[in-house]
Amino acid sequence: MDLYEHQARELFDRYGVPVPEAQVADTARAARAAAEALDADRHGVVVKAQVKTGGRGKAGGVKRAADAAAAEITARQMLGMDIKGHTVHSVMLAGPVAVEQEFYISYVLDRAAGRFMAIASAEGGMEIEEVAAARPEAVARIPVDPAEGVTDEKAAEIAAAAGLPADTAPVLRRLWRVLESEDALLVEVNPLVRTADGAIVALDGKVTLDDNARFRQTRWGDATEPAEATELGRLEAAAAAKGLNYVKLDGEVGVIGNGAGLVMSTLDVVAGCGARPANFLDIGGGASAQVMADGLSVVLGDPAVKSLLVNVFGGITACDAVADGITQALGRIRLTKPLVVRLDGNNAELGRAILDEHPHPLLEQRTTMDGAAQRAAELATSAATAA
Repeated sequence: MDLYEHQARELFDRYGVPVPEAQVADTARAARAAAEALDADRHGVVVKAQVKTGGRGKAGGVKRAADAAAAEITARQMLGMDIKGHTVHSVMLAGPVAVEQEFYISYVLDRAAGRFMAIASAEGGMEIEEVAAARPEAVARIPVDPAEGVTDEKAAEIAAAAGLPADTAPVLRRLWRVLESEDALLVEVNPLVRTADGAIVALDGKVTLDDNARFRQTRWGDATEPAEATELGRLEAAAAAKGLNYVKLDGEVGVIGNGAGLVMSTLDVVAGCGARPANFLDIGGGASAQVMADGLSVVLGDPAVKSLLVNVFGGITACDAVADGITQALGRIRLTKPLVVRLDGNNAELGRAILDEHPHPLLEQRTTMDGAAQRAAELATSAATAA
């Protein structure tokens, strides 16, 4: 469960992480009142769209307003705008900060290693992604044992590895307390800054809580973004309602597989073919007609998807049963985008024969994962070019 920036700020403040004074408003008039309370007429104010996605600054979702009247106008422009599929329903107004240096820090769960990772850089700000891609050595990655946590020694180690000033270490320690105490999977600050008067302040915040801990985090229930408010939320809510393990990604090749490991491998192979996967969707051990129809309908509901790839390795559920599920599913839903199917494992030849006996103009088969991924990538590229 992602939190809004103002909710992350609330947590930071609770755990002693310095943050600018701020207020939240959901109307332009309320934004003006908030700006007046922050003394914007003397010092100005920063208006920040509250959406659960990055890149707000580049999208026009973070602007400086010279006074309360300008803050009202800016809020009116932001409220209702779309940022990467997210509708702005509220804005946060914060007092301006005189920044001397910008840093980056995050704690994120490393599932594969069974531990957390501290990621930090002395070059924070809007261009951190470009810094990480162009100069990976500028971004330090320090493993954190969850049993040990971020002690004073570990905080000093992280700061030193990233080239952060030594006086950021206490803040790094407190940010870990946010993650540990609030059941978080991710705590990120970009930027963490040194101000002109030497203070270390968190100017932005992103926190993702563990969905398995919702019963302990009920205070956020009414404040989270309605699922239907975003394309992402709509798709994930639809998948959850059907009992599917679905994660939306920023790509054009829809991916369906059976088993998390196989789906993850498929995502890598699609990327290796020069395309971007549009989602992670694991249908698990069963591939009945209903499960397959549900999976196809969710993936087809993503307007970014240009082609679909079904990659199944038959085990307990044999490939002929999967093929039956696919053919019946295509009788229940309208396939509007090209579909590539790769079946392997138990009864693979029989499954392929079933699909051959029930041809569909948009369905193709490949016998290898590489071949299927390559074909799905080609079809997605062709569709994007034609559009």
